[in-house]
Amino acid sequence: MLARAPLQSQLQRPQLELSGPILKHAFETLVSGAESQGGVEYWIDALKLKQQMFQQALGQGHPADLPLDTFKSLCAFMVSVRRRVGFHLEKPAYGEMVEAIVELLSGYQDTATTDARMTSFCARFPQDKKHRWVRDLAAEILHGVDPERFPLMGRWIWARKANTGVIREIWFADDIDNITLNVPDGFATHLMLREELSQFLSANGVFRDMIWYVDLLCAKIYADYIGAQGGVYLRADFSAPDDPMEHTRRLLGLDGVRTGTRRTRLKAINGEAFLIDDSNLLESGTRPTNNPVSESLD
Repeated sequence: MLARAPLQSQLQRPQLELSGPILKHAFETLVSGAESQGGVEYWIDALKLKQQMFQQALGQGHPADLPLDTFKSLCAFMVSVRRRVGFHLEKPAYGEMVEAIVELLSGYQDTATTDARMTSFCARFPQDKKHRWVRDLAAEILHGVDPERFPLMGRWIWARKANTGVIREIWFADDIDNITLNVPDGFATHLMLREELSQFLSANGVFRDMIWYVDLLCAKIYADYIGAQGGVYLRADFSAPDDPMEHTRRLLGLDGVRTGTRRTRLKAINGEAFLIDDSNLLESGTRPTNNPVSESLD
């Protein structure tokens, strides 16, 4: 099911020149890489679990009542956010964070205001390199609360100013390394990307869980780029992978809690790891068993 969005005439949709062979290779490596770890379905279940956590925390009740520990639990599953958010996990900064989240989610059903609300959210924080993660936080919140309406819109999907992201990695051009893509990085572009990838997946035999397949495919595409660059992107979080899905797991935040412990990868302002309370997680009965991806949520 695709995102519920304004009519096409209401969106200025860019034309995306995507490479079929690159997409085909990425999809094949996604399937083969996931096969040894329970199959793509297990990864889909892990993404659904993450989304349920966001929905329970922010989609039910009022965001203004979001407990700090619950927000910390969510941050553990957002790779770029958990590295920088420490200061905003202390009061009074956390109160300002909650106000920003409330504004972001106010009237979010109107996707015509998505770009404006994300811009307003980011404007509440310092406009420096140390706060570039704020856009990722806004994107993760919207996607987590309503994944049908909002596709993934993090910087690793597409960052126009940096000329980097999934879109660049699958762009059809022989000299892509020497091209600066003139593609906006707003809501319409990300929606268009998801529709294009959904069509590609449908043509390759995927007919359900399309939202999550698109997320996985995007993560695998950029994970391959990270691997090729030797883990330069977010180098503090990415190291040489022991398996072909390591970077994919991290991009999607599925490594948020270290296997077999309650210790998360979220760092408090004093550098200590946040311990997640079992009561902040969903019931274990909803999780697949014997699966490295879902185990990373335990």
